[in-house]
Amino acid sequence: MAVLILLFSITLYKYFSYIIDRELKASLFKEAGYIVSNYPDVEKAINEKSQILKSTLKIDARVACIPSKPYIPAYTKIVKRDDKIYLEGYFPYDHIRQRYLILSKDITHQKYMQQRMVHAIVILNSLSLIFILIYAYFLSGTLIKPIEYFSNRLAKMNANLLEPIDLATIPKEFYLLGESINSLIQKIRSFLLYKKELFVGAAHELKTPLAVMKIKCQVALMKKNPSIEQMKEALSATVSSIDDMNKMISGILEFGRAEGAQFESPMNIDMVDFIRKRVEEFELLAKEKSITIKSRLNPVYCKKSIQPLILTQILQNILQNAVRFTPEGKSIEVSSHIDGNNFVITVKDEGCGIDESIDLFAPFNRSKDSEGTGLGLFLVKSACDALGGSVSIRNRDDKKGTIATIYIPLQ
Repeated sequence: MAVLILLFSITLYKYFSYIIDRELKASLFKEAGYIVSNYPDVEKAINEKSQILKSTLKIDARVACIPSKPYIPAYTKIVKRDDKIYLEGYFPYDHIRQRYLILSKDITHQKYMQQRMVHAIVILNSLSLIFILIYAYFLSGTLIKPIEYFSNRLAKMNANLLEPIDLATIPKEFYLLGESINSLIQKIRSFLLYKKELFVGAAHELKTPLAVMKIKCQVALMKKNPSIEQMKEALSATVSSIDDMNKMISGILEFGRAEGAQFESPMNIDMVDFIRKRVEEFELLAKEKSITIKSRLNPVYCKKSIQPLILTQILQNILQNAVRFTPEGKSIEVSSHIDGNNFVITVKDEGCGIDESIDLFAPFNRSKDSEGTGLGLFLVKSACDALGGSVSIRNRDDKKGTIATIYIPLQ
């Protein structure tokens, strides 16, 4: 900042000095031209009217012979005499005799004003620099306070509580930053909650088939000379339990892949075209059950930067559930539209509906008719949260199926 002020001061001083010197030189050239053009005998006119020129034009005039080779054109120079500063101009008017008209003008006052201008610029810029430093000091303090508040608030935050920041205590300029931090805190809280529910649910769900396997094996071992049929029954029960465990582990791995997809680089895609292609992929699966998938996608085009893999996981799980629970000969409707700042995707099926008293988005919660692991909708909820959106599922008003609605923010 100080260097910029110094450069500005030097530039300003040079500019004004150049303007003043140019005007003084131009005035001297104009006066010389007037004398040469109006008086044929310049030397005689100078001798007779030197006092008049001195009193009216404030110049001293004389004529001199200045031998020089080659010929020197008119020029000016600054001369100091008796603590005064003069601007002297040398104007040739007789090339043959090498005679020059010499005009001398006292410019002490103008140079003094230039010095005063320099002092004024220095003082003004010094005061400006002091003011800027004071302003920067208080401004930096004002800016640092919210940053210190955020830093202390985050440093002292209990990892088990993760309370949001009170936005009422920070300046308006940092409100968006506070909102972003609160949004991040909310995502972390949701992530930790999902992890906890997943681990507890996985331990509980895996414990059940292990207990069945253990009991079946113990019963078989307790019998004396068990028959082949009894051994087959025990092994079949064990294989069935292992299959259930494999399904569960596959669901957990799918959730892990979904979590990894959140670190995928966003891409600019056409949301409508992307959904249309995913629906076309499921039309083949739906035809096997004689199910019709209808599309009603609006608008025609909607560009957004998003992680494609996350959106794919959301659509796949929602459409898989719709096809799984829709009876043969029924239909599924997939629609989209823009509602305010949200891109809304709706999937309506004609299935058996859901038990709305159950939190189907919690891990391992599933309806009685479901043969899945109960992680599909949990994965959908986690993926929607990663996109800053939300998902809901409810029964249709006519009680002839369910409606799944996904909200994805456009900004």
